[in-house]
Amino acid sequence: MSEQEALGLAEEFTRYRRTVLDEVEVPGPAAVRRTVRGRGRRRLATTATTVLALFGGSALGYAAMDGPDHRPGPVEPTPSISASPTPSGSATPTPSPSATSASPTTPVPDGRISRAQLLGASVTLPAWRAGQGCPTSQTRISGDDREGVNWLVALDHGDVDGDGAVETVALVQCVLGTGGPMQVVAFDRDEAGKVVTLGRVVTTTIDKPQWLFALDVVGDGMVRVQVGDIAPGGGWKAEWSQRQWRGYRWKGGAFAQVSGPTSFGPNRHDVNLVVTATNLVLADTPDGSRVGMVNVRVRNMTGLAAYVSLRLGLPTAVRPDGAGWAACRNDPETTREPVTCDLNGLGDGKEVLLTLGFRVAAGTTVGTGKAEVDVRPVDVNFDFVEEVYEPDNTVEITYR
Repeated sequence: MSEQEALGLAEEFTRYRRTVLDEVEVPGPAAVRRTVRGRGRRRLATTATTVLALFGGSALGYAAMDGPDHRPGPVEPTPSISASPTPSGSATPTPSPSATSASPTTPVPDGRISRAQLLGASVTLPAWRAGQGCPTSQTRISGDDREGVNWLVALDHGDVDGDGAVETVALVQCVLGTGGPMQVVAFDRDEAGKVVTLGRVVTTTIDKPQWLFALDVVGDGMVRVQVGDIAPGGGWKAEWSQRQWRGYRWKGGAFAQVSGPTSFGPNRHDVNLVVTATNLVLADTPDGSRVGMVNVRVRNMTGLAAYVSLRLGLPTAVRPDGAGWAACRNDPETTREPVTCDLNGLGDGKEVLLTLGFRVAAGTTVGTGKAEVDVRPVDVNFDFVEEVYEPDNTVEITYR
C-alpha cells in the first residue's frame, strides 16, 4: 500500500470514529441497562462491523481492539439488574452485553381481584361441612344474603403465599336461615388470568368457632381472622359472643394457625336456668303464727352459671324461717320484698333442690295472692347475666 493510500485510509477511519464510535459510551451500569433493554444497539454494532469489513485486514484488526465489540470489564450490579445466570469462570466465551443470554422470567400472575370481579367469576369453594349446604363447584358468589347462596361478607388483599404478587382473601357465608356456616378463602389468578382457589384459611364448626366476624391481611402476608365462639341469632346477641383474633399463614400448600388463642373459655351468656316452685300454704301454729314452705327446683340446662340468684316476691310480712335457707351465701332474713337467696355456681346439667320455710308473725294478716319466683345467673363479678331464653327463669306461685 502506498503512503497516499495509507493516509486516505486513516482519514476514513478518523471520520468513522468521530461519527460512529463517539456514540458508543464506556460500558457501565447505565450502558448495560440500555444494552439489555434495547435492540437498537445491536443494530448499530452490526452496521459498524459491516463498515470495518469494507476497510480490509489491518484496519479491521485495529478497530477490533478499540471498537464496540471489545468485551467490557466487570460491571457492578445495580438493583434493577438481575445477576447473570452464567456461572463464573466458564471457559466458554460469553456473549457481548449487547445480546443478553438470560431468558425472560415469567411474571407472577396478579391475584388482586376486586369485589365486582370476584362476584362475576365462576369459582370452586372448599367444601362446606356435612349437612345442608350451598353449591361449591364452579359457582358464583353473591353480593347479598339471599337464602341458599354463598354470600361475600368481606374482602381484603395481600401477598399471602410469598410469591411477590398480591392475592385476594374473602369471607364467605353459606346463608341458611338467620345463620349458616362461614369460611375464609384465598383466591389467585392462573397464567391465563382465570380466578382460582388457593386454599381455605379457616372455617366455622358445629362446636367453636361458630362465627367469623372480620378479616385483615397484614403487611407480612399473615391473614388475621376475628372468630366468635357462638353464632348470633335465635335470641343470641352478637355482642354476647366471645371474640378472638387468630393469625394464619400459608405453609406447605395449606394455611395453618400461627398466632392467637386456640380455644375459648366459658361464655357467661351460654347458660339456661329453669325454675319450678310449689305454692305456699300457710298453716296456724300454737303460738298464733302461721308457717308454710315452698319447694324450689333450679336446673341449669346448659353452660355454666358462676353464681345463681333466687328471688321470691312474697309480701314483706312473710319471712324466711327454718334450716332450708342454709344453702344461701347471704342472709335472707335481711332482705325484704323480694326475699333473696344467693346460691353457689351451677354447672351444665346440674340442679339444686331447696325446701324453704316461711313464717307470718302472730297477729299479722296475710291474704291470698300471687308471687313470682325468679332465678338469674350471676357472673364472677356478681353482675346479672342475660340469657337467650328467659321465660323459664320465672314461675308464678300462689300464697294463702
